[in-house]
Amino acid sequence: MNIQPSLPFSGEPLYVGTFWAVFVLWNGAELILNTRRQSATADARDRGSFTVLVLILGIAFSLAFAFALLLPGAAIASAARPLFIVGICCVLAGTALRWYAVATLGRYFTVNVATQAAQPVIDFGPYRYIRHPAYAGSLLALLGFALALGNWAGVLAMLILPGGAFSYRIAVEEATLLSALGEPYARYMRHTWRLIPGLV
Repeated sequence: MNIQPSLPFSGEPLYVGTFWAVFVLWNGAELILNTRRQSATADARDRGSFTVLVLILGIAFSLAFAFALLLPGAAIASAARPLFIVGICCVLAGTALRWYAVATLGRYFTVNVATQAAQPVIDFGPYRYIRHPAYAGSLLALLGFALALGNWAGVLAMLILPGGAFSYRIAVEEATLLSALGEPYARYMRHTWRLIPGLV
């Protein structure tokens, strides 16, 4: 028997339409943020972390889709519909958290690692509890897409690959902020978590 590969819910227009509408929303939001990238003078501090992040996210998405299509044995069949709903909610919540973090940073937000003259330590809003709420939002959204695709291999790809890329990015960013902001940022680091309060 010749079984054609297909994505989960490929025969159900409501699910397919919801997934792609949310994907376009998320991708559009990221494209808008990327237009705010600073000039090339900041790239030395960025240490290629923005490029690494973009490439790894592309690979992770490609793998998640490929696994959903080609590895039906890893499908999360027992709870596909509830996980689809949870996944879509995670994407929306993660996107909202990312934009809340961006709005809180205001003019200090950049998609490549850079600092500005007289930049203060931002320690209110979501930054009161975690140092990188925008990245936490991104990771939550990525996990949501993987859950919506309903494949354990895809979930692992979306956790491991972006997790490594964001770890590198965070290390670069925190080193830059420590160098630029000094002891105020060091104090801030001592009483906040990186991504998840109480865990990381």
